[in-house]
Amino acid sequence: MKTHCNAMFAGIILIGFVLMTAGATASSGIQTYMGDTIPLSGYSYSSQSVYLFLTGPNLPVNGVALDNIYARADEGHFTRVDVDSNGHWKYKWGTNALAGGLDAGTYTIWVVNSPNDRSNLAEADYSTISVSFGNPSISIDTSSTPALPGTMVLSSSPNQSSVVVNNDYKGSTPLTVNGLSPGTYTVTFSRFGYYPFSTPVLVESGSVSEVTASLVHKTGGLMINTSPVGAQVMIDGANVGISPFTITNLPADSHSVNVSYPGYIPQEQSITVIENQTREITIVLSPASPISGIRAAGLVPATLLAGVIAVLLVIVRRSRQP
Repeated sequence: MKTHCNAMFAGIILIGFVLMTAGATASSGIQTYMGDTIPLSGYSYSSQSVYLFLTGPNLPVNGVALDNIYARADEGHFTRVDVDSNGHWKYKWGTNALAGGLDAGTYTIWVVNSPNDRSNLAEADYSTISVSFGNPSISIDTSSTPALPGTMVLSSSPNQSSVVVNNDYKGSTPLTVNGLSPGTYTVTFSRFGYYPFSTPVLVESGSVSEVTASLVHKTGGLMINTSPVGAQVMIDGANVGISPFTITNLPADSHSVNVSYPGYIPQEQSITVIENQTREITIVLSPASPISGIRAAGLVPATLLAGVIAVLLVIVRRSRQP
């Protein structure tokens, strides 16, 4: 089976519990006295309701509702239980309602994702649990052939993302996790500069569950000012604009910012973009030559020539003095 990102899983998982009264013993399985309540719960990822019915000795072959053993499943009678938004359902089975209605023996609870009786299960997802009624106690037999372990094959974009399965660090992607007991696991992918991603993964007996996670970059922005203004701005080798310039949605990481302007020495700086912030920076360029500096100060060529001549005359006059 293969899931991507937040894919849901089909099928039903059934969990059975018995509340035991004081003095109850259990030589095989779990035993309780007739009249106690048995909490049943599980998961269904393919429907918003599950439908419960019971089969066993002296009952109609296609089953009866759990809450009324005289209501036949093949006549449309089931014990309907809602499934919550997490795919979980639960039902408290009050066995006191069955007192005197069932013979001792082994019965089967059927949990189906649609109102299908035992004769009509070909197109339905279902699970079962065996219940043994003694006299005067009840037991649930959960013994069965040991389930084969399952496997997860995990990959991500980008690679080398850390993987945590049910709070246990397993390594980095691409990753194969073997020897997993059947069940639903919470798998979390994380990497510096990216938002973490978590998803439930269903592992089935003897099967391989494949998951590919696409992580989303954390982002921020830069507001770039320069002196002089109007400089060409490049980020990570790409032309992005003329200063003053603001850019958003940059990955929250270190970036190379290069600024250039004719007649000035280009500058390159490593700037770190901060998540969910727009960082303002100012880059001051140095003139490439003294002439460039004089021009930057606003002197026109004629004024510059007059100033040079005045300096030369002072030098000549001083050299003629005794």
